Amino acid sequence: MTAAIAACGLTKRYRRTQALTDCTLSIPTGRVAGLVGPNGAGKTTLLHLATGLLEPTSGTIEVLGSRPASGPAQLARVGFVAQDTPTYAGLSVADHLRMGERMNPGWDAGLARDRIGRLGLDPAKKAGKLSGGQRAQLALTLAVAKRPRLLLLDEPVASLDPLARREFLQSLMEFTAEQQISVVLSSHLVADLERVCDYLVVLVASRVRLAGEVDPLLAAHHLLTGPRRDPAALPGDWEVITASHTGRQSTLVVRSGGPVRDPAWTASPVSLEDLVLAYMTQAAGAEPGRKPILEVAR
Repeated sequence: MTAAIAACGLTKRYRRTQALTDCTLSIPTGRVAGLVGPNGAGKTTLLHLATGLLEPTSGTIEVLGSRPASGPAQLARVGFVAQDTPTYAGLSVADHLRMGERMNPGWDAGLARDRIGRLGLDPAKKAGKLSGGQRAQLALTLAVAKRPRLLLLDEPVASLDPLARREFLQSLMEFTAEQQISVVLSSHLVADLERVCDYLVVLVASRVRLAGEVDPLLAAHHLLTGPRRDPAALPGDWEVITASHTGRQSTLVVRSGGPVRDPAWTASPVSLEDLVLAYMTQAAGAEPGRKPILEVAR
């Protein structure tokens, strides 16, 4: 099956800055993939490489089986909403739809009109007079009305208030359920991913730290509490992701191939937040001076 995004050894440097390092991953089609990590982790760089806005320094990337932006047909299959949900302040909502129709051969005018109507946007109102949430919805409408097979979203709700963020994500999920397209949603807000994503990619300090389907990843990880122990003395099939200790107690997040049966440990399921923070903490410990911050929105 063709992957939505397939990268092998993908690297992007800006002079002395390593924006993405040896990125190898394959995001399946038909998924809503969450691309999560702190600011500066490389999320935007990866999406810009996938859209063809950037060229790799080394390595390869394919989108839906082809090189990004390799021609009109490839461009028509990918929708993109950039981080600042770009719209033109001086153009009306209707002007944006007319522009979208002129620029996209597969444009679905009926879908665009229906979305604008359901959202309650005034077609005559200029984009500069819309709220942040309304501009984000207009940008999403422009992306989906071209009928893409893959929708790339770069932190589109990061600056929105909780209500606008929920409305945007609900609208996104309704569209993806109807059209059965692939989505890659970049965010540093864990709550966004918990609501909508079934695939996860964790980027920290320009590297992929974790990638896979959400449910199997959660099932393979355990939050353990028990008597203080040296992590080096734990079973060999336990991969310790993070460990913290008090005088008597150890708290671990471990990855194992099966259930934890040692009665000395109390095992609890990990949440998506636990999982992401564990791998970010592990990465920070491996790279002195790096302290990734993840925002948890409720």
